[in-house]
Amino acid sequence: MFTENSSIFGPASASEAQVCALILGRDHGEYSEYDIRSVIIPTYYELCRPVGIDPVLPIAQMIHETGNLTSFWSQRPQRNPAGISVNGRKQPNEPAEKTNWAFNTQRGMWESGVSFASWRDDSIPAHIGRLLAYALPKGAENEAQRTAIERALRYRMLPDALRGSAPTLRQLGRAHNPTGQGWASPGTDYGAKIAAIARRIVETRP
Repeated sequence: MFTENSSIFGPASASEAQVCALILGRDHGEYSEYDIRSVIIPTYYELCRPVGIDPVLPIAQMIHETGNLTSFWSQRPQRNPAGISVNGRKQPNEPAEKTNWAFNTQRGMWESGVSFASWRDDSIPAHIGRLLAYALPKGAENEAQRTAIERALRYRMLPDALRGSAPTLRQLGRAHNPTGQGWASPGTDYGAKIAAIARRIVETRP
């Protein structure tokens, strides 16, 4: 069973139907059942399989980061699945250069972060490849993983120091990452929260 010390790698530990049942059982923002069952979740499974990731874990991270697809950054047109480049920078006034900024209607503030044109072709590939980059040192990836990482880092670069710095969920949190950086800040219980959601997915009846 998943813990904060789990890696992201492995076969799918739950079915797409189980994942969808968990997400659809709660408020899921503007996304329809079709969006979830036919686009978002199948794409995670499709992209995780060839790179060896258990799709339950990035999906659990997505659920945690987006409040089950209810957060501003996860809504269209942002479609940000995991707080990618949402770094806490915010301001009340419209920035002079609006690239990688969006007006958060939930908070009434301009916030920094990456928006994606589509879930299937942009945000989910960016999410999967970025997780791979955190998990695998440079040179440790196979060809499929390398291609996924290169694709993801076109959206948002990752410092070389962070490559391979998070082989477990726990180390995605800055508090536990050897570089002093991480996906989440401070992220003290970030990995534990992802693991808890993953366990709920596995226990869900479709």
